[in-house]
Amino acid sequence: MDLETTLHVATELAGAIWVTLALAAATLPLGFMFAALTTWARKSPYRFAQTVASAYVLVFRSTPLLVQIFVLYYGLSQFAWVRSSPAWIVLRDPFACAIIAMSLCAGAYTAEVMRGGLAAVPQGAIEAARSLGLSRFKTFLLVTAPIAMRRALPAYSNEIVVTLKSTSLACTITVMELTGVAKDLMSQTFAVIEVFCMVAAIYLAINMILIFALRSLELSLSPAYLRPASRMRRMIPWMSRSIAR
Repeated sequence: MDLETTLHVATELAGAIWVTLALAAATLPLGFMFAALTTWARKSPYRFAQTVASAYVLVFRSTPLLVQIFVLYYGLSQFAWVRSSPAWIVLRDPFACAIIAMSLCAGAYTAEVMRGGLAAVPQGAIEAARSLGLSRFKTFLLVTAPIAMRRALPAYSNEIVVTLKSTSLACTITVMELTGVAKDLMSQTFAVIEVFCMVAAIYLAINMILIFALRSLELSLSPAYLRPASRMRRMIPWMSRSIAR
């Protein structure tokens, strides 16, 4: 590509970054909300709620996200009662459909992350909190939730990165995010390698920043004795004694 074409491609892709980030920013909180409701339903004493939650997780984890997007955007529009309902105001918008489909899918995977985090909480810590007279709510708020969050954060960090990359599927329903704009630019410039290498570099830069921030958060929430600096400080006196001997 010449300089003028390169600047044009870079400008178009820069504008599409905000659409990609908007999709991810809207999907992650909604997915977390769906996951929290699903986790609560799985832990509830109501058999019906447990069955619905388990079925939701099974269906959305067992089918491709692309199929879910197609069913929501193209499939539901085939029904006249859907087109005549108030829900059509949302379902006719491709951006909204992409967010809903990705949020439901992310919620199913995040629910499994939450389940693993809660299962990793030592039972002794819960029993100790209850022996101190804490209620179930305070035990969950002060003991269970902080421990589960620390245990689940590495897996949830991976889910955040996967969700950001999954926004590329929104181009299949005419949402012009990074990949969608790149496809249009490819047909205009015929510079397939150059355009998609630039897109890959943008995704790489965004995800590197995201991974670094999540890793820093993970380290800040870890106990002091698990942090690399703390381990190094404990090793220095041991190394000094070994050298002296």
